[in-house]
Amino acid sequence: MELDAYFRRIGYGGPRVPTLETLHAVCAAHVSTIPFENLDVLLGRGVELSDDAVDAKLVHGGRGGYCFEQNTLLCRALGALGFEARALSARVRWQRPRDFTPPRTHVFVRVELDGASWLADVGVGGMSVACALRLVPDVEQPTPHEPRRLVREDGRWFHQAWLGDAWHDVWESTLEEMPPIDREVGNWFTSAHPQSHFKSRLLVARARPGGGRVTLLDRELTIRAPGAPPVIHTVTTAAELLDVLATHFALRFPAGTTFPSPGLADLPA
Repeated sequence: MELDAYFRRIGYGGPRVPTLETLHAVCAAHVSTIPFENLDVLLGRGVELSDDAVDAKLVHGGRGGYCFEQNTLLCRALGALGFEARALSARVRWQRPRDFTPPRTHVFVRVELDGASWLADVGVGGMSVACALRLVPDVEQPTPHEPRRLVREDGRWFHQAWLGDAWHDVWESTLEEMPPIDREVGNWFTSAHPQSHFKSRLLVARARPGGGRVTLLDRELTIRAPGAPPVIHTVTTAAELLDVLATHFALRFPAGTTFPSPGLADLPA
């Protein structure tokens, strides 16, 4: 693990000791710097999960990625720092009803530290967490963004976020480990299956230092700042879309690049 290169990428210059403060700080730096994005899926390039491929794309290439890239990169970095870190599997439940069973296509990180378990997740789209969460049930936990909690029901843990009106499910997990072969299977479904939602919409998101977020869903750019209503802007041209990606997410593509997505089908040049 090229820790120096990773820390340069996320702008982290703090201590390199396996403490809770370090864990929180690395998570915050990661989510505010490396955007969540599915652009290679839309471009038909596929997503490779080898360490070299993830490093080349996210660390050295200035790109982002989704959970299988983001959280396995974080897991490797935490391991290199001396943390006891493992990759666990989950089902994303964000904006999905409880009677629907989503595929187990999410990975996050469990960290054992001083006799306590903590969960880190820098790869769950616009709900990525800028700190670690203590693995305890029914306790509201503050984060740099919205409050979170973990609820245990019928042998499953539900990660939830408070959005001002109610608790909303983010994912559910049995806390089962997700070895590399299972990540490969989940990654194939997420990046290649025709019914994967990453095949049918453009999604880019980044947490902002201080509690804000910026999200791009197809042509809708949403900028959120603490204590203020969201600012929503509709992208009107393909050229403007590339400018938005560069300006708000530091994702730069050659002029004329287009992203096949139903929501962008009639976007003029």
